[in-house]
Amino acid sequence: MVWDRRRYPFGSIGQEIDEMMAEMEARFQEIFSGTRRNLLPEAGGGVTDRFLPAIRGEFRVDISDHEDEVVIVADIPGFEKEGVSVQLIDPRTLEIATRQSTEKKDEQENYYIRERMYGSMRRLVRLPVDVTEDGAQASFKNGVLEVHLKKTEMPSVRSIQIE
Repeated sequence: MVWDRRRYPFGSIGQEIDEMMAEMEARFQEIFSGTRRNLLPEAGGGVTDRFLPAIRGEFRVDISDHEDEVVIVADIPGFEKEGVSVQLIDPRTLEIATRQSTEKKDEQENYYIRERMYGSMRRLVRLPVDVTEDGAQASFKNGVLEVHLKKTEMPSVRSIQIE
């Protein structure tokens, strides 16, 4: 559908909503036809990718690719530094995991809304290039984790002699 800007000044929003509705309809069709078992879409395609971390209960990350390093910034509100772990699984995959023990027993249990979660979360972050843990730096301040990873040197191109 082509949006007329005079009639629909927020056409791009309308177009995104139409695309999301089409994706939802297709997913429900897959679920009800039995070809799909998972209600939430996998990451890697479509408009909904921006919203998936929040929908899945994962924390959001920003990844920036600089000349000699990759910087990952993750919002992890409500956690202490001691409850966060970072591991380089392989040269292109970083694991960020959190663990928080259950909330202290509250004398007042008359909550109107209770949305804050306790427990653990884990996210595997796919990196744009190969990195190494050598020289890695990580900081955690005000619920924001920032990780700096050095890029690995690309091996020089080597010719293979044909016999």
